[in-house]
Amino acid sequence: MKADLFEAPDYYLLDDLLSEEHKLVRDAARAWVKRDISPIIEEYAQKAEFPTQIIKGLAEIGAFGPYIPEEYGGAGLDQISYGLIMQEIERGDSGVRSTASVQSSLVMYPIFAYGTEEQRQKYLPKLASGEWMGCFGLTEPNHGSNPGGMETKFQDKGDHFLLNGAKLWISNSPFADVAVVWAKNEEGRIHGLIVERGMEGFTTPETHNKWSLRASATGELIFDNVKVPKENLLPGKNGLGAPLGCLDSARYGIAWGAIGAAMDCYDTALRYALEREQFGKPIAGFQLQQKKLAEMITEITKAQLLAFRLGQLKNEGRASTAQISMAKRNNVDMAIKIAREARQMLGGMGITGDYSIMRHMMNLESVITYEGTHDIHLLITGADITGIPAFK
Repeated sequence: MKADLFEAPDYYLLDDLLSEEHKLVRDAARAWVKRDISPIIEEYAQKAEFPTQIIKGLAEIGAFGPYIPEEYGGAGLDQISYGLIMQEIERGDSGVRSTASVQSSLVMYPIFAYGTEEQRQKYLPKLASGEWMGCFGLTEPNHGSNPGGMETKFQDKGDHFLLNGAKLWISNSPFADVAVVWAKNEEGRIHGLIVERGMEGFTTPETHNKWSLRASATGELIFDNVKVPKENLLPGKNGLGAPLGCLDSARYGIAWGAIGAAMDCYDTALRYALEREQFGKPIAGFQLQQKKLAEMITEITKAQLLAFRLGQLKNEGRASTAQISMAKRNNVDMAIKIAREARQMLGGMGITGDYSIMRHMMNLESVITYEGTHDIHLLITGADITGIPAFK
C-alpha cells in the first residue's frame, strides 16, 4: 500500500484568505482522507463497490450538512467551509464526494429550507450523523436536462398521496433510507415528497457496469402505487425552482470538489516527473513536461480564486444560479483536462491503479455531466448575459 504523500498546491497563498476555522475544518477533512480513503479507494473502485464503513467518518468530519444549524445536527459552518470539505473529499474520490454532496445539498438542504419544523426534527439529526442516508430523485429515464418534463406523478387520495413513476442515475439510492423525490401533482405542479425505505411499492435497483464513479452506489427509484403520508410533502416551496435551488447548493460544492481532483492529479504528476528519469535526467527537466505542469497549476489557481469568491457571495446570500453554473462548468472542465494531461505524463503507469489519475479521469466524466451538463451550463451563462434562453 502506497503512502499518501499529497501536498496541496497554493500558488497564490490563498491560505492567507482563510480563517483559522476554515483551515481547521479543511485540515481535519484532509487528514481523514489520507487515513481512511486513500488506503482503500483503489480497491473499492476496482470492485465497483461503495465502502459503507466510511459513512461514520464522513459524519464526523462534518461532511453531512456542514452548513445546517447545530440545532438540527449540522455543523453550523459557512459556505467556504463546506466547499473546502468537498475539495478534500474529492481529492480522495469524486464518488465519495458525491455521497456527501447528495446527503448535504440534495437531501438535508431541501428538508431544512422547504420542510416543516417537524420534518426538520425528524430527519435532519439522523441524516447529519449518518444514521440515515438519503438520495434525491429528479432525473428520469426520459428527462435529464429538461427536468420540467418529468413524468413521475402523485395523486391526492384523501388521507395520503399515491406516487407513481421512476427516477434514474440516483447516487446513494441502493442504500438510502429516505429519498427526496420531485413529482407533479394532478395540476402538473412540481412538489417535493419524502419517501422512506420500506414503503410498499418503493424499490431501488442498483445500476451496474459503470466505468465511472465505481466506488459510488448509483441506482434507480421505482414508485409503483406508493402511499406517501401527507405530512411527507415539503410545503415550503414548489415548482421547478424548488429542486433547482437544491442543485445550486450541490453545484457549488462540485465547483470546489473538482479542484480537489485536479490537485491530486497535479501533485501526482509533479511527484512522478521529479522521480522518473529518461535521457539521463528527470522528465520534469524537459520543456514539454514543464509546460504541462505550469498550465496545470495556473488553471488550478484560477479555479481556486473563482471558488473562493463564489463562497464569499454564497455567505452573503448574493450568489446567483448563473454564477454557480459558471464555476461548476469551468472547474470541472479544468479538472478533467488536467487529469488527461497528467495521465499522459505518467505514460503507461498512468492507466494503472497504482496511481489515482485514471480513476479521477473516469470519475470526472460523470461529474462533467451530472447536475447540469457542460453544455447546459454554458447555455445558462449565455442566457444570463443575453437575456435569451437558447434551450427553450
